[in-house]
Amino acid sequence: MMNDFTRWIDLEGAVNVRDLGGLATVDGGTTRFGRIYRSDNLQGLTGRDVRRLVADLKLRNVVDLRSGPEVRLEGPGPLTEVAEVNIHHLTLFAEGGVHTDVEADTIEGDKVLPWTEERIEEDIAELRVTGFYYGYLRDRPDSVLAALRAMALDDGAAIVHCAAGKDRTGVVCALALEVAGATREAIVADYVATGDRLEGILTRLRSSDTYRDDLDTRPAEDHRPRSEYIEQFLGVLDDRFGGPLEWLASHGWSESDSRILRARLRD
Repeated sequence: MMNDFTRWIDLEGAVNVRDLGGLATVDGGTTRFGRIYRSDNLQGLTGRDVRRLVADLKLRNVVDLRSGPEVRLEGPGPLTEVAEVNIHHLTLFAEGGVHTDVEADTIEGDKVLPWTEERIEEDIAELRVTGFYYGYLRDRPDSVLAALRAMALDDGAAIVHCAAGKDRTGVVCALALEVAGATREAIVADYVATGDRLEGILTRLRSSDTYRDDLDTRPAEDHRPRSEYIEQFLGVLDDRFGGPLEWLASHGWSESDSRILRARLRD
């Protein structure tokens, strides 16, 4: 069972920060606290936030899943100036589009974006989000595997983030939790937990010129993560490849990789 009281990390300059620890595993255990965190954009961290992350939580590796244009438009964040922290920039987009990630106009939006122009039926929306998420794996399997390997480094804690900490971060964290042996119920619960902080996330992103226009084209509720989205995405991997682990293996992920990541997230 997910313990929200201990999983959330309250910072001044980010609102969707939580620990991947405390999640149920298929063998009756739980994932380990203090090893891997997930977050929304880290551009607004205060000095106090940085001290908490680096000194108290021993943050050493940041997995930044934003696109190249996003990073350039937002500028260097506070953690890029901390000597102890390594930044792993690993976009999940086939670069070459416009610039934002909120629902990704750097990929073929007319084919995979879940929220374009008109509100669409829920079952169609579910399929479109699934295609949108699968597009990350199709277009950038190299970044997906590199992100998981960076999250597994054992020189301190790691944090993975994008802009909202919802879609790209949600997919990579779902895969990491799958490797760690988390139950599907726990993986889904972690994914939808972002909805608890949605208002704060959207307020933060609207303060940035990079994201404001994309956000303002759709109602706030259209950005809410829904359980059926991640369930359908994982179901596609089950049906097409025999599961997320088999998809990873087909792109060069080894049993050694799994052991290392599992050791980070398991007691």
